[in-house]
Amino acid sequence: MGNSGSAVKVCTDHQGGINWLSLSPDGQRLLTGSEDGTARLWSTADSQCHGHFQGHESYITFCHLENEAAFTCSADHTIRKWDVMTGQCLAIYRGHTSIVNRILVAKDYLFSGSYDRTARCWSVDKEKQIQEFRGHRNCVLTLAHYSSRDVLEEEEEEEEEEEKVSRDLLVTGSTDCTVKVWWVSSGRCYQTLLGHTGAVLCLILDAPNRELFSGSTDYTIRTWNIVTGEQLKVFKEHQGSVICLELVNRHLYSGSADRTVKCWLVDTGERIQTYKAHKHSVSTLKYHAGILFTGSGDACARAFNSKSGVLQKIFRGHKFIINCIQVGKGFLCWDFTLPIAALVVLRELVWPAVLRVGDWMLF
Repeated sequence: MGNSGSAVKVCTDHQGGINWLSLSPDGQRLLTGSEDGTARLWSTADSQCHGHFQGHESYITFCHLENEAAFTCSADHTIRKWDVMTGQCLAIYRGHTSIVNRILVAKDYLFSGSYDRTARCWSVDKEKQIQEFRGHRNCVLTLAHYSSRDVLEEEEEEEEEEEKVSRDLLVTGSTDCTVKVWWVSSGRCYQTLLGHTGAVLCLILDAPNRELFSGSTDYTIRTWNIVTGEQLKVFKEHQGSVICLELVNRHLYSGSADRTVKCWLVDTGERIQTYKAHKHSVSTLKYHAGILFTGSGDACARAFNSKSGVLQKIFRGHKFIINCIQVGKGFLCWDFTLPIAALVVLRELVWPAVLRVGDWMLF
């Protein structure tokens, strides 16, 4: 980005809005997934398109980029793996019976959450479903993954002898107002976290401290002990749905439909900063080197000093809601979705009536 906040490079080849973007671990490539059903791979050095991934039969909802492989999921009920060098589709993961909302790649696992009320685990290399996690009463919106080695003491692990083969756990958040923790090896639900009275829109995990944070349409953020399932704290100051979370150095940042971001001290629950300036919902957050970047339904990205709360820069240029931000070495990337009329239809499809469209759009 230039000093004025104007765009230095623009990636424009898609024929529809961009629903998600993902930066490669080395920061050299950017993957975009679009309403036009395609994904494209861009060089962050010259903004040129170096890959066109075509094959999905409906819009792409989410994407993830590794250095050598790209993953996309779609409203066509499938997930695809792509070779980033050739653009060839390497695998199609079939099994979901409705829109796949989210994917997560961890180790040799590929996890997915869907409007069909299930989450699933796949072998990345074998194009094979390993496990199905069934128990939510509505759409699975958000995912997190950790190993019990990161959180359980030796004596606690002995109590879970049946799970010794694999100590991986999956966390799912749903529009049924619950968060569930599952053993990956058996598909058994280890914990159901009850307390939210609205759809769970976002999760963030702090495994070393045994904590999970969840944001909801009930306007609250809740902190949970992921071993015992105990609810530790409730953060209540937002006046709208909590849409996104970011955790940095025991500081929790939350973006909301009330047009603000708040910063909380995790250990005390104290709210220490509120970032104002947004004209619509805050849809995405990213912290980098003391700067808090936000994306909003007012089509602007913003940069705040994270300590003082002072607005330092506004990035303009998009026409519609910004729903994802990625920060690389010396650059900021964001993506936008389709026009508001179409976005309302999409949000109603993916997130049912329990999530009020007005909370997102704030006309």
